[in-house]
Formats: sequence, structure tokens, C-alpha cells
Amino acid sequence: MWITSSSTAALTPTSVALGNFDGLHLGHRQVVQPILNRSPGSSSATVSETDQSWHSQAGTDENWESEHPATWENDSAALLERADNRLNFDSSIAHPRAEGNSLSGQNTAAGDRLYGTVVTFNPHPQEFFTGQPKKLLTPLAEKVELLAAMGVEQLVLLPFDRELAALTAAEFVEEILVRQLQASRISVGVDFRFGQGRAGTAVDLQSIASGYGIDVALIPLQNCAEGDRISSSAIREGLASGDLTKANKLLGRPYSLVGTVVGGQRLGRTIGFPTANIELPPEKFLPCFGVYAVRVSVKDGTGIIEDESSAYKWKNPKSLIRDRSPNISFINGVMNVGRRPTVNGLQMTVEVHLLDWSGDLYGQTLSASLIEFLRPEQKFDSIDALKTQIQADCDVARKVLATND
Repeated sequence: MWITSSSTAALTPTSVALGNFDGLHLGHRQVVQPILNRSPGSSSATVSETDQSWHSQAGTDENWESEHPATWENDSAALLERADNRLNFDSSIAHPRAEGNSLSGQNTAAGDRLYGTVVTFNPHPQEFFTGQPKKLLTPLAEKVELLAAMGVEQLVLLPFDRELAALTAAEFVEEILVRQLQASRISVGVDFRFGQGRAGTAVDLQSIASGYGIDVALIPLQNCAEGDRISSSAIREGLASGDLTKANKLLGRPYSLVGTVVGGQRLGRTIGFPTANIELPPEKFLPCFGVYAVRVSVKDGTGIIEDESSAYKWKNPKSLIRDRSPNISFINGVMNVGRRPTVNGLQMTVEVHLLDWSGDLYGQTLSASLIEFLRPEQKFDSIDALKTQIQADCDVARKVLATND
């Protein structure tokens, strides 16, 4: 996936999914799906009869999903090498077309190729306007990997600053979407707002873009099977209240904590339950303090976060390239999120005990998928009482995870 923080360095022309996409939940995926190149060799510049109307029906089409990965073809290896360093981006990155590379090998000058592009904002607009750091369900590194796994070919991170915030809705469309990104079609949620003072609505976007011959799909708001509205705020509420089942249903996958194993106090070793202390990005949104049954992936740096949703059939693009397997192993575990009150802990920590496993994990990247919330954090009268409870937690986690294989 090509990543740039400069819209002038983007691969063009584009098919754009526009939004913040924090969490990349089930509703977000409905916005992203229409811009994906869903079959090898297909031309995304042409809307097929089964795609129905780009103006209103895209969100109700159940055929947006595909079992075919995005087309990488001739330059897959080179692009994946760039993907290994995909977070080291800025506007000075050499443009792939300048190097004679193409994501698909098709002739973009002939207009028969649109690059499936997600356009989002960095930092989050709410953070810019409030001046307060915003806790994110998917910090940038996670968002990048999930989008890549979904088959997105390009991510454009628009720097959200005073200049961008001052653009009117019409100016945003003309300058960013038309002139710089050369968008031929756009997909947004019906609740999308943009432009100075958030004055522009999704319907305004559709109206303005139509003047440039750009089709705009307005994706309806999504509900899960139980009727709950799918939104990032509802997921945060579920995580904060310990309703992990609800949060995971809205996400369409287990909520994950991804970070690097760092040194801790090593208290767990002294009581028979060694733990890996995970350092998370400071902007990561934390679930409520307590104990969780988790499934942990240990990544060697070349892997990619896998989406476990049965409805999400995109595979890791690297698995398509010979000798570049993801090399990810999965281990069951018990995770504690909190301050460890029994030992008078003051700092918030995220620690995971891996069941029936031992080894050196320092410096490794772990991705812990939260499967079930076992209990809130509590203070015990003694270390022995803590040990007894941890053993009970491990027993429960084994049963929970055995039924979730």
C-alpha cells in the first residue's frame, strides 16, 4: 500500500473513501468496500450493473465484499518492500510513478485505472480543534495494517491544520478531491461533515462533486444484527463499561492492543506467572481496567494484523508473494489492564501472561486480541490471594478460548 501525507504525491486518478475511520469498524468497511479493486485485472473505472447506483444504492448492495485480493501484479515485491517501511512517510518520498512503477501495471494515462484510496485526516480534527490528544481505537500503525489487509491500495493522510480547516466545502472538493487527487468517484457515510465549520454535508458533497462529473456513494448508517448503531463512540462506550461483547460485535473483530514488550518489575515471575509488559502508543484507547482472556500474535516485524471477522475475506497481501509469509504465531493468554493495586502500583500497565508458553519476548511486537472480559481489577489482601485468583483467571481463560478457536 502506498502511503503519503501529501495529496500532491498521491497515485492518480483515484476512487476515494473519505472519513476518519477510527476503529475501521463494520460501518467504516461499508464505506471503504466500494473503492476496492475487487478482482484481478478488473477496471475500477467502470461501475458494473451489479454495483447499482453510485448515488444512493451502494450501501445496500450485499455484494460489495470480495474473496479476491487487490491486484499487485508486476511490482508486488517492490511495493511490499516499501510497505515494510510504510510508517516512515512524508511528502519527500519518491513517487512510485516517477520510478516507473505501477500498482497494477495498467495504463493510468489511458484512464482505465483508478487507485482505491482511503483519504483521512492526521491528526484527528477533534484533536486539532480542542487542543487535547484524542484516544484512538486504531492508532496509525494499526489503521495502516488493517487497511492494507482489506485491499486498500493507497492511504492519503491529509495534515489537518489551519489551512485545511479554513477550506470551504466547495474549495475542499475543488482543490483536494478534483485537482490534487483527480477523484472519479467518492464513497462517504451519510453523516459525513466537512469544510469550514463542518458546514458541508454528505449531500452537499454529492451536489458539488456532480458538477465535476464525480459520482458520490452515500453509505447509510449501519446497525448490527442486534439493532445497535455501529459507531466509534458506541465501541468506546462498550470498551469503557466492560461490555466487550458489544464492542467486538460492532467492530466485526476482537479489539486489539498492539505494542512492544518492555522491561517491567518482573513481579509475575516471583509468583509463578511471568508476564510480558506491553508498551502501547500513548494515543491508544484503553478498555476498562480488569482482566481479559486474549489471543496473542507475536510478530517478527514482517507480519500484518489479521482481521478475524468471518465477513472480512481479504488476506494479507504479503501471503501472495512467495517466501514472504506473515510468520505469525498465535498464543492464548490472560491480560491485565490497570494499576496493580495489590502491590500498590501507581502507573497504568498492560501485562499479558501467555498460557503454556515460555520464551524471551523483549523487543518483540505483540498484538493481543481481547476475546472476553473476565473481571474488573481488584485489590487483594495478600499476594497468596492474588496468586489464587490469577490461577482461577487462567482456568477460566482456557475454557473461554477453547470455545473461541
